[in-house]
Amino acid sequence: MTPSYKSWIYLYNEIQNNPDRDYRMQKEVTTMKSIVYVGMDVHTTNYTLACFRPDMTDCFAVLTVEPDCKNILSYLKNVEKNSGEPCEFHCGYEAGCLGFSLYDELQKHGISCVVLAPSTMPSMGAREIKNDKRDAQKIARCLAYGQYSPVHVPAKEDLDVKEFLRMRNDHRDALKRVKQQILAFCTRHGLRFTDGKKPWTLKHLAWLRKLRLGGLLQEVLDEYLRSYQTLAETLERLDKRIEELAQGDTYRENVKKLGCFVGIRTHTAMALLVETGDFRRFRKPEQYAAYLGLIPGERSSGAKVHATGITKKGNIFLRRLLTESAQCYSRGRAGFKSQTLRKRQSGNLPEVIRYADRANLRLRKKYSAMVMENKKAHNVAVTAIARELACFVWGMMTGNIA
Repeated sequence: MTPSYKSWIYLYNEIQNNPDRDYRMQKEVTTMKSIVYVGMDVHTTNYTLACFRPDMTDCFAVLTVEPDCKNILSYLKNVEKNSGEPCEFHCGYEAGCLGFSLYDELQKHGISCVVLAPSTMPSMGAREIKNDKRDAQKIARCLAYGQYSPVHVPAKEDLDVKEFLRMRNDHRDALKRVKQQILAFCTRHGLRFTDGKKPWTLKHLAWLRKLRLGGLLQEVLDEYLRSYQTLAETLERLDKRIEELAQGDTYRENVKKLGCFVGIRTHTAMALLVETGDFRRFRKPEQYAAYLGLIPGERSSGAKVHATGITKKGNIFLRRLLTESAQCYSRGRAGFKSQTLRKRQSGNLPEVIRYADRANLRLRKKYSAMVMENKKAHNVAVTAIARELACFVWGMMTGNIA
């Protein structure tokens, strides 16, 4: 551990008073650096910087600069020059709009940097004044006292795939909106589909295309259907590309393992792998569930214990995907294995298939017990299933499948 500023002064005085002491101590002291923690509140329009040292009570050198890494490097040089001694800088900023771009730039210049998870930092309170300078000072103190959890920085390949998967989900959301708009348009004009119960089947699409409204309304419907067709074809093309990416050496084996679970197909498996990165950074499955925001919160006082809903702190993207996967456990019979699932499981090791089958059986039984016996709401049961599914995924990816 690097000595503090006070230790540096003590050792310096010792050498001055004892010139005959070992020269190695003198060399060690002369190369010591004062540790300075730099909090950065970053936006697309400006960066607000603040320095802090544990041996001081207040932050210093609080400054707002243009959003450019060169300005940060110049700022650090000036801080070191004004301090009159070598400095070791530890920078950090909250996860947000910049992603990991600033982190990468600082690392290239040899500057230590972390990306802080905002949900793990102490709250400033609803009534406390909040602005960029205060935020930067708060980040600097969190860095100095370790009051944060760092965001996992993915590898370059994982980051690229992660962006591709999120882009695919944006197209899916756009398709969902267009579907809702078409159904709302039909409802407003008294157009009812009577040949089936569910929309967006082949019969429903054929019915929509045969509608003849005339005039401007026909143009509106045609444009809606054209948007639907374009997005549907794009989504199909993107899904094929994801299947190709999943066959790469980096992901193929793990995607096959995760596919043994009910409700987890290639897209969800790839998202779990690239968003999580190294599953072993979570020591227990409960920590992984907490990372996804799937554990219940608590607001207790005295002898009263009050559990709240899930915390929803963490990776929103994965939480949503696992919740969608958990919906599959509300359908089907416990112990039943579809042909599609059997096909996904083929080629895996017997112990991997046994572990997944045990998880599938347990989760289907749990959903049935919660809804049928304990009369829990469907969404409550699905959320509980998603939490346990996350724990089973952690076990599969860390080899804890005994």
